[in-house]
Amino acid sequence: MPWLLIDNSNTRTKFALADKDRLLPWRGVLPTADISPESLRDLLEGVGFEATIICSVVPEKAAILDSWFSAKGPLHFLTASSPLGMGIDYPTPGQIGADRLANAAGLLTRHRVPAIIIDFGTAVTFDVISAEPAYCGGVIAPGLGAMSGYLTRKTALLPEIELEEPSSAIGKSTVHAMQVGAVIGYRGLVKEIIARICEELPGVPEIIATGGDAALIARGVAEIDTVDPDITLDGLRQVAARVFLTP
Repeated sequence: MPWLLIDNSNTRTKFALADKDRLLPWRGVLPTADISPESLRDLLEGVGFEATIICSVVPEKAAILDSWFSAKGPLHFLTASSPLGMGIDYPTPGQIGADRLANAAGLLTRHRVPAIIIDFGTAVTFDVISAEPAYCGGVIAPGLGAMSGYLTRKTALLPEIELEEPSSAIGKSTVHAMQVGAVIGYRGLVKEIIARICEELPGVPEIIATGGDAALIARGVAEIDTVDPDITLDGLRQVAARVFLTP
């Protein structure tokens, strides 16, 4: 019977099944705000699994997940003490977000080291993996949605916008101008952070993007080598194999 993988992020919580070799086809998603015993029961009705692994950055929802899944079988919450398959070169490992650790673990069989993993979510995180390999730190910046939504909340006349590729760099309407600032401006932030990390990191890193806005931003950032939407879940799978299959 497969394992259940749960990526409990700030906005969305993703569910997947996996075995020791691969991610399986079944997937589920819940808005994180909606996580409850009732929503979990409805989502997972008829879904069989023998153990659960969770990476969570939302303590309130982690408590609900812990209570619900601890009664279903073996349960592991990913932390810096989990068997990641790599070292941690970081002074306070307990402060590293579980999702960032899952991304690092997912790197091992999918990409090469050294590497930079950029996760475009509610926040955008840059995680740096050295050639040893070891997790050695990173960057946290506002997510693309936070940057664009801030203007709407803090001004009287600027509207909500859909994040999409602007047709030119000179905005011909308020919405167009905001899209340029959000998308093209955000790419500038990403490129500068990549450049500064590469100045300090020995070797030439592979640069991997993941998360909800990865495909949009990566289209205009030549430094990004690949978009890998499953790296977080596959990292959970790899840790689960070490946790649940080790005698």
